[in-house]
Amino acid sequence: MATEPLLQVEDLHTSFFTPAGEVKAVNGVSFFLERGKVLGIVGESGSGKSVTAYSIMQILAPTGKIVSGSIKLDGQELVNVGESVMKTVRGNKISIIFQDPMTSLNPTYTIGHQLVEAIMLHTNRDKKQAQERALEMLRLVNVNEPEKRIKQYPFEFSGGMRQRVMIAMALACEPDILIADEPTTALDVTIQAQILELMKSLQKELGMAIIMITHDLGVVAQMCDEVIVMYAGSICEQGTADEIFYNPKHEYTKGLMRSIPTAETAGSKLQPISGTPIDLLCMPEGCPFAPRCSNAMKICLKSPCERMRLNKDHMSACWMNVKESMENEADKPKKKKGGEKNEQNP
Repeated sequence: MATEPLLQVEDLHTSFFTPAGEVKAVNGVSFFLERGKVLGIVGESGSGKSVTAYSIMQILAPTGKIVSGSIKLDGQELVNVGESVMKTVRGNKISIIFQDPMTSLNPTYTIGHQLVEAIMLHTNRDKKQAQERALEMLRLVNVNEPEKRIKQYPFEFSGGMRQRVMIAMALACEPDILIADEPTTALDVTIQAQILELMKSLQKELGMAIIMITHDLGVVAQMCDEVIVMYAGSICEQGTADEIFYNPKHEYTKGLMRSIPTAETAGSKLQPISGTPIDLLCMPEGCPFAPRCSNAMKICLKSPCERMRLNKDHMSACWMNVKESMENEADKPKKKKGGEKNEQNP
């Protein structure tokens, strides 16, 4: 009997209502996350990655609203449950690491004060127990001299150390799911590698599930079991990391792959995706990627393509896949009428 997914998102629509009109930031996103797995969400800036995460946590800006859809955590519906319920979910069951460790910590309070406050807010520990837990978490994320560091302010930490503190804060209450929103963006390459290695080891040690939001495909290849590719608020391709990297089927995903520098492309120009992301205030009638796609057909401009299952581990929403499927079907040898043998298969 199949177990229920830890997190299940179905047909999620999130919009921001501005004076200029409705910005449809998330359009019909559906996916699930299993226990202990790492899910990567990739795409250009403005594709809806972070808004999807903020919708799950329900920490949207005042102008943002979940218009429709379902978000279930362990079978419990989270949409429209109210702030009192979400306060018990945030931190305890789902935690988030924001993309900029430089601004995520309050510069006027010590690291220890902020860690202890978070632990006391989300657990029933008293102050002494919370301080012990804070020291334990700093050791867990390899912060040197935690007894000394816990009394220091954020400006006394490097970028990498601040990100370790953010990870410690996110994991202090042992959540089932950790959402990492571009956790390595503000860090140099060496520190990025250390942070990713730390997250991998903690994920195995604690058995938590991770949603990794990033535009860095190298991070996805290193960390993720499954990958979602988003464009214009929708999922254009979804599959295992191997399927996405070695057998991309959506034209947008192929464009992302071509833009990655490799040993083979050293010394030559990269192939960026032409054009710019679409304006979410003025969504096109057809496929949102069609204006930038070199292989766009007439139908791409008129009608969006539904996600098509290519195999058990891979789905894509591209008319090129439909065309390829129809051509393959047409190329199959047809059965002869009257029981006559097929010349190709006597």
